[in-house]
Amino acid sequence: MEYETHGPVSEECRVAINRVASYELHVSDAYLSMACYYSEDVRMPPFAKFFAEQAELKREHAKQFLRYLRKREGVVCLPVIKRPDIDNWGSGLQALKSAVQLENILTNVLQDLKITATKDNETGLVDFVKEFIDKQTGSIAFLEYHQKLLEESLQQEGLSAKSAESAESAETSVEET
Repeated sequence: MEYETHGPVSEECRVAINRVASYELHVSDAYLSMACYYSEDVRMPPFAKFFAEQAELKREHAKQFLRYLRKREGVVCLPVIKRPDIDNWGSGLQALKSAVQLENILTNVLQDLKITATKDNETGLVDFVKEFIDKQTGSIAFLEYHQKLLEESLQQEGLSAKSAESAESAETSVEET
């Protein structure tokens, strides 16, 4: 990934790159928390491995943005992003919903950087950011797919439980008569 770079990056782009790098680290930390939460689970959900991989990948993405910034003589000044309040990711559905939300916000932050870079005629930066935006599409699709599967599975379990309760209730009323 070698991109055309000419002198220092604009101040607006510097701020936006720092914001992207900081948010990539934030998402990495959330994924690490999710992966660790499920690592002790004997019936680890299939998406738990994805969380661990994404934690490393997002951290690497942050490094790539910071390297780009340093190459362009920019100052690294990462804004602080509040950590998620969630420590218990529950049955998995909550984690998937949170992951989709984090990825959508990251996509918006990347889009903001692309818009800023386009406005400032930073063509090398625009090309650099496009690759990350393209990767977001795949990550979000994967998460949404697993979220849908889990929701359908939970719905089926709920219907099965209601059917069992109805059958049990019918048996009880037959026995009483």
